[in-house]
Parts: sequence; structure tokens; C-alpha cells
Amino acid sequence: MIHEFSRTQLLTGAAGLDRLRDSTVLVFGVGGVGSHCIEALARSGIGRLIIVDPDRVALTNINRQSIAFHSTVGRLKTQVMRERILDINPGAVVMTSELFILPGNLDAFFAGIPWKPDYVVDAIDTVSAKLAIAAYAHNHGIPLIASMGTGNKLHPELFEITDIGKTSVCPLCKVMRRELKRLGVPGLKVLYSREQPIKPLPGDEETKRRSVPASISFVPPTAGLLIAGEVIRNLAGI
Repeated sequence: MIHEFSRTQLLTGAAGLDRLRDSTVLVFGVGGVGSHCIEALARSGIGRLIIVDPDRVALTNINRQSIAFHSTVGRLKTQVMRERILDINPGAVVMTSELFILPGNLDAFFAGIPWKPDYVVDAIDTVSAKLAIAAYAHNHGIPLIASMGTGNKLHPELFEITDIGKTSVCPLCKVMRRELKRLGVPGLKVLYSREQPIKPLPGDEETKRRSVPASISFVPPTAGLLIAGEVIRNLAGI
């Protein structure tokens, strides 16, 4: 019988597609990386998705986020993403949270979700939260992949998925390596770029924030799709 995921099944097989349908993926962050990752997960038939982001769609999100349109500016990112997921796969189960993740509330967050995730994706920017997520996943045996910096870059072909101990160039990776060692977390699967960051030109937002990272339509989305591919292959047993 023809269905939404017939072409996917030609690659995964029926058993692989069933494994995706029975999986729960938790994604922290519905931005340029996270929104495209979530959409790819939904289009691959992931059965349960938990998405976490406190923010609303902003005008400056339109250049890179899959949920950002003039018609969605001002709406909660999680709610727009949920609608998009269910329009792709009405059979999916979607849980949303607008919690701003901090080291102090992460345990309570995990205690409050109805399913243990089969995979966690970290697509947020806050270093302290990224470290807390990495430590939690390590301590509880949950597979995790974390996105490192995707701003100020123009070459998505330089993205790579590896252990953080093998990374170079990326300033965020350097900080994370040091702090993960301090926390006793021996490794972390990351997506990072070998591209040297570009210095952004002055812009209108500089008066509101000291440093606004530059972004473009094809870099964060590529990162999100690469992360989704890693998760899907692992869960489907490919």
C-alpha cells in the first residue's frame, strides 16, 4: 500500500521503518538547525517527537528557519513546528515545551516527559545547558548528538560528525571539551565545522546585542539535515 513513507521504506526496509515509527526523539532548540532537523525526522516517520524551545518566531529568523514566515512571526516556535509535523505525519505524537533549559531544571524536565528518548538532539546555544544535557545523557545512557556553532559560516560542505575530542577550529568545541572533561563526560558526538568563522559586517542589530552572529539560508539547515540523518540511520539500524 502506498503511504507517505513508501520511498523511505525502499531504503530502510519495513522493519527499519517500524523502528522509526516506534522511536522517540527529543530535540532541544527549534532554530535554524533544530527546525530543519525536526522536519527531516518527521518526514522519515519518527513516531514520537518532543520539541523544546521558549522563543517566538522573529523577523530575522526567516532567512534560515523552516518555521519562519511572515505569517508566523510572533508565534511560539514549538507550536508552529508541531503544526508542521502533524501536517507531514498526522499519526505522529508531538509533545512541546517552552521551558528555557538550565542546569537547574533539566532533571525535573526529564522526570516530567512521558517517554524515555531513544535519541536526543541538542540544537541550542547556551553553553551551560549544552553541558548539562551532555552530562545527563551520559549518566542515563541516552544517545545524544550536539550541534556546535553554525553561525558566521558559508561552507556547509565543511561540516563533520565526530567525537568532540577529534574537533578543531571551532571555538565552542574548545570550551565544551574543557568543561566536559571537568564534568567527567568522556566523549560527545557532535556536528561541527572545520571552517574558520567569518567576522560579521556591522548591522542594524548591533545596537541591541553586542555580537549578533551572521547566518545564511543554506548553512544551519544543512547542519540540521546532517544531524537528522545520523539519528535516523542509527534508529533504523542502517
